Amino acid sequence: MTKNKREINIKGTIVNFFSEKDEDFICLTDMAKFKTYDSGIVISNWLTTKYTVQFMGAWEQLYNPNFNLMEYHKIKNEVGTNGYIISSSMWISKTNAIGIRSSAGRYGGTFAHKDIAFEFATWLSPEFKLYLIKEFQRLKNEENERLSLGWNVKRILTKINYRIHTDAIRDYIIPERISKIQENNIYANEADVLNVALFGMTAKEWKGKNKNKDGNVRDYADVVQLVCLANLESMNAMLIKREVEQKERLQILNETAIDQMKSLFGNKGIKRLEEKTGDILSPFGINRSTRKSAK
Repeated sequence: MTKNKREINIKGTIVNFFSEKDEDFICLTDMAKFKTYDSGIVISNWLTTKYTVQFMGAWEQLYNPNFNLMEYHKIKNEVGTNGYIISSSMWISKTNAIGIRSSAGRYGGTFAHKDIAFEFATWLSPEFKLYLIKEFQRLKNEENERLSLGWNVKRILTKINYRIHTDAIRDYIIPERISKIQENNIYANEADVLNVALFGMTAKEWKGKNKNKDGNVRDYADVVQLVCLANLESMNAMLIKREVEQKERLQILNETAIDQMKSLFGNKGIKRLEEKTGDILSPFGINRSTRKSAK
């Protein structure tokens, strides 16, 4: 439960939640801290009301094909009688419930599906429930916006790559063609093969010329170069699988870099990508804070 756990602040109460298979589970243990009593007692008191048991049973019958109806009816008949208390672990073990999860330990606690958690919040405080729903929805909206931005980036990159194959050759060359000496050199790693093909130098050579700069040559690449680099990486992997020698691969990659950079230069899609993405280009190696300081 701790791998993708996130938190929200509800009127000073920190409430953790996690997502699994597009479903959200909110921590009842954290929510119960809104009351001044022990969290376990608060949850048990809520579970022991007849309305809660009926709601939980209805939810499980709707979403859980393995729900133990026989045990559920036993609990429903006994709830409300003197001395009868239900804990979250008892509810789970007896009914095979999936709407609530409970675990011990430092990072444990009782988590419930958001449908159930919102019902618990109603029992705690109507005001608390309203703030919980508002804050939870705000966080989910932010996540959806980030996902939408990622999709738009992929769509723009697809359009840009399509143009690479269709645009006419421009009148200028970026980068320069590699020299005969570079053709004959054997590079220690494939990253430097790509660096030479695109930037005309190895990472070590760039560092020697830029001793006052942090990072590496790729940290200072612009969006056009980063898009081209992503394409070169895929092409190089394909050539390696075909067992093409490094010298020949370097020539092919350099020619490809020249053609693609000619096509990409001035592309409106590239400008839109740079304006919209921000740090989302980090998988390509871009470091905007470093580049800004370098300027």
